[in-house]
Amino acid sequence: MVSSARAGCPGIRPVRRYFTGSLLFTVVGLVAGAGLGAYYGSGLGGVISTVFIVAVLGVLETSLSFDNAVVNATVLKDMTPAWRHRFLTWGILIAVFGMRLVFPLLVVSIVAQIGPFEAVRLAAVEPREYARILTSAHAVLGAFGGAFLALVCLKYFFDTDKHVHWLGALERRLSALGKVQSFEIGVVLLVLYAFSRWVHPHESGRFLVAGIFGVATFIVVDGIGTAMEVAPDKMASIHRASAASFLYLEVLDASFSFDGVIGAFALTSNLFVIAIGLGIGAMFVRSLTVMLVEEGALASYRFLEHGAFYAIGALALLMLVGTVLDVPEALTGLIGAGFIGVSLWASIRWNRRHHAATPRQVS
Repeated sequence: MVSSARAGCPGIRPVRRYFTGSLLFTVVGLVAGAGLGAYYGSGLGGVISTVFIVAVLGVLETSLSFDNAVVNATVLKDMTPAWRHRFLTWGILIAVFGMRLVFPLLVVSIVAQIGPFEAVRLAAVEPREYARILTSAHAVLGAFGGAFLALVCLKYFFDTDKHVHWLGALERRLSALGKVQSFEIGVVLLVLYAFSRWVHPHESGRFLVAGIFGVATFIVVDGIGTAMEVAPDKMASIHRASAASFLYLEVLDASFSFDGVIGAFALTSNLFVIAIGLGIGAMFVRSLTVMLVEEGALASYRFLEHGAFYAIGALALLMLVGTVLDVPEALTGLIGAGFIGVSLWASIRWNRRHHAATPRQVS
């Protein structure tokens, strides 16, 4: 009874083991949020309000990034133990402090043509002006992130070696298109050009340049991974392939975080509150990724990976649409969660049919 329970679903104690670090970080983050509330706010009301916003941002980032965790797990499962550990240490530092704190400051510094220290001063003293400058770069960030994530999605479905299909009729045709060299790059460039005709005229040039940089970044990161590729039977002892995968995961996380950072300003204009809240979510996404790998969820649920890549494709499209129209972040999260949920349900149904058919086939 015990062994079957462990095989089907991790028990309470193992699950808690994966999330202990994230829970501790959450406590520290909420305490830091309370300190910020006391500094910026007015009395107890300011403290409670800030702690609540930190908690909401953490929950939103976690719930909206499940597809990120699944895709991370597909890469992480082939990494060496040493690089998995680095993903949880160096990677989380880059995710929390790099993408959620330093990167927005760099964006503001570049857009406003001010020094990094002035950007920090704006964030601390004039948060509304800081938020205005950062959100003005929404089209540029949407083009870069949308282009990169679109290529992540299309590369998966255009893979000619992909033999497991969830939506068979569609995915077999997409896999066949993968025989055309660099077809996915051509598709994304055409989509970028189409959207550049719809964005505001003064944003069109910057939009195209940012989108092309997103394409170029994918080509570079994917090229590094291909150059370092080794045979699967040697993967466990080869560190260079894991290093390339680590780089890929960090760029992927950066692309996922753009929308979250911009969308968080709907709740607060304080950079530090946003960094803490989104950092809590990033920690839980990391923990969830490791749990999916170590519990073998991707192998147990046949179509879960497919659902995650469909969700990434939807996010890429919505990021591009968001440069033209106002797209609620909740809609993005619901669509992603929908793909994940339906793919999980389809996987469970497939497992039941497969296991039910096995005895009849053996007899």
